[in-house]
Amino acid sequence: MQEENPINSINFNNESINIREEIEKYLYHWKWFVVGVVLAVSLAFFYLRYTANQYEVSTTILIDDKDNGGLASELSAFEDLGLIGNSKTSLDNEIELLKSRTLLERVVKDLGINVTYFIQGRVIESEMYTNSVPFKINFFRKDFKFYNLDTLFKVKIVSPTNFVIEDADGNKMAEHAFGENMSTNIGDIIITPKNINKVKAGDEVIVKISSLKNVIDLYTSKIQIQPANKNSSVIKLTLKDPVKLKAQAILDNLVTQYNNDAVEDKSVIAKNTNKFINRRLEIITKELSAVDKGVEVFKTKNKLTDIASEASLILQTNAELENRILDITTQLKLVDYMNEFITNSIEELIPANLGLTDGSISESILKYNELFLERNRILKSSSKQNPVIINLEDQIEQLHGGIIQSLLNLKSSLAITLNTLKSQEHRINSKIKAVPRQEKEYRDIQRQQQIMESLYLYLLQKREENAISLAVTLPNAKIIDKAYGSNAPVEPKRRMVYLAALLVGLIVPFSWIYLLFLLDNKVHTRKDVEAVVKAPILGEIPRTKSEHKVVVTDLDRGSVAESFRLLRTNVNFMLSGVKEGAKTIFVTSTIASEGKTFIAINLASVLALSNKKVLLIGADIRKPKIAEYLGVPKSVKGLSHFLMDTNLKVTEVIEHIQKFNFDILESGIMAPNPSELLMNGRFEEVLAYGKENYDYVIVDTAPTYVVTDTLLLGHHADLFIYVVRADYLDKRLLDFPKIMYENKRLPNMSILINNTDSEKGYGYGYGYGYGYNESISKKPWWKRIWS
Repeated sequence: MQEENPINSINFNNESINIREEIEKYLYHWKWFVVGVVLAVSLAFFYLRYTANQYEVSTTILIDDKDNGGLASELSAFEDLGLIGNSKTSLDNEIELLKSRTLLERVVKDLGINVTYFIQGRVIESEMYTNSVPFKINFFRKDFKFYNLDTLFKVKIVSPTNFVIEDADGNKMAEHAFGENMSTNIGDIIITPKNINKVKAGDEVIVKISSLKNVIDLYTSKIQIQPANKNSSVIKLTLKDPVKLKAQAILDNLVTQYNNDAVEDKSVIAKNTNKFINRRLEIITKELSAVDKGVEVFKTKNKLTDIASEASLILQTNAELENRILDITTQLKLVDYMNEFITNSIEELIPANLGLTDGSISESILKYNELFLERNRILKSSSKQNPVIINLEDQIEQLHGGIIQSLLNLKSSLAITLNTLKSQEHRINSKIKAVPRQEKEYRDIQRQQQIMESLYLYLLQKREENAISLAVTLPNAKIIDKAYGSNAPVEPKRRMVYLAALLVGLIVPFSWIYLLFLLDNKVHTRKDVEAVVKAPILGEIPRTKSEHKVVVTDLDRGSVAESFRLLRTNVNFMLSGVKEGAKTIFVTSTIASEGKTFIAINLASVLALSNKKVLLIGADIRKPKIAEYLGVPKSVKGLSHFLMDTNLKVTEVIEHIQKFNFDILESGIMAPNPSELLMNGRFEEVLAYGKENYDYVIVDTAPTYVVTDTLLLGHHADLFIYVVRADYLDKRLLDFPKIMYENKRLPNMSILINNTDSEKGYGYGYGYGYGYNESISKKPWWKRIWS
């Protein structure tokens, strides 16, 4: 069993990812990255050069949400009545109002932004705002047709007083003077210069009229409205537009229209409220007059002024009557008592000071009692016949009769007075009985009167409040910041565009190269071979640009020549176990065109440079190439002649190549039965002759995957060099040399990678650009960076 050589034990397989290797795979194509970046950056430059700048303008407003958006002040007249409830403005509702198409339509019509002006640049048009346009266009018929028109025309100034109208294609339509009325399909228009001194001949302005719907759709999508934060009633409006002044005017006008709407709504409510209050006042005035008239009729009918006062007076009068009746009744009783006493008691004193109201009776009683006492005093010392006594008795009798008569008269008078008082008391009692009914009726009337008066006064007050509110109506939004924007455009973002272009310029080539790598099924590097075939690798032969097939010469120190010298060293190492005779080296490949003939010729050349006798045999008699590569005439007999003609000797078909100092046995003519010829035993004679007369016998054989010729002769080899061509062989075909090696179908099999690209700098390529005659190693810039 052959001893394992040290070269067999070398294992370059590494399961981990080699970052440098991966990077170098892409750096090899650095030119594509440069082209991609340059192209992308150039496109970005032209994009930025001819893309209109976008300026961001914003305004901030505070929405009044303390009293239903400012509208409830007019409705307060009804809140007190409980007709409506209190509510606060929803910020979302106000945002939707600001976004409304109706509001934006008024902005467009007010600013006239459905008419835009452009100046033609070298490539694209640039929009101008109206204050930059040297003239003003007055449209006199702004009707439905005008606002649904999409058209374009050009105004070209030919002199300070005249201009030309051109259509979209530049065809002249008419020439007019400034200030002249023009009849067009959109109505009469007049173009006047803003400043006659600034009008220059040759200036051309493109006028575009867009439909109202398209303009509204455009700015509805462009205007961004959102709350400044969650906990406030502040709204921020933002607009991006190529013309900053135009964007500022749009936002300011939008806020103005919004406030005008709010003021108009408040005014409408206030006016309607005023009309309602005035109508109610008219009705209530009539009703109040009717109620007042009813009070008048009621008091007149019932002879009342003030029921409460009169009732109090009646009660007071009734109380006085009762007291008087009581007094008179008492007087009558006293009169009866006095009359009865006087009548029945003649010789007695009459009681005095009993409270009789008649003073004459009291005086008579007092005089009677005095005379009665005087008589009794005199009688004590005299008799009844005493003239004095008689005189006193006459006076007493007269006074007694007079008192009785006075009492009778007083009684009659008191009776009359008592009857009168009782009559009065009856009338007063009737009035007292009627007071509750009158008071109830009067209170009903009075209540209606009070309600009407209260409502009348209330409406008068609210009419004044409404009038004041109408006079000082405030807008719904307070402007915190007017529309403002920076002079620096926000779009396109130059740094971002260039950065994106740079990334695209790198990513697109990277993606393309990655896709090529992904779809690529060719063998490229040593690592690709090692991943499948575990056979020893003798080396790598770099790709050569030389037209000569023999690239190894005595004075050549190029990378290809050096790679063959390294191959010679490795071959001798692999053949170190062969002791006797010439060392037989078979060169084969999987398929044709992998460079096995090229390898065989240059291996023979490099071995010959070491003063060794070398015989090169062209055993690929199906597709011979050696004679063509070495310039041998086709008339020379080769191996196929020797195999077919038993009379030929080996020496007769071997030719010495003086230029390269080795012998060849070229393939000869293409035989119809190559396999049978190689099996007839004559080929063994060639090998035997080679072993006896040469140091090395190199056999260029047929591809093993295509034909069986090589497998038939393989057992004669001391070393099999299996050539794998980089960038040519399909990776899937590596399974064939793998099987050959694992099954030992080819003795002492080793792999040689041909046509590698030493400039790629990845895989296990070492490059061979270190010739002894080179003072400076020339490497690609990316290799110098990584070195």
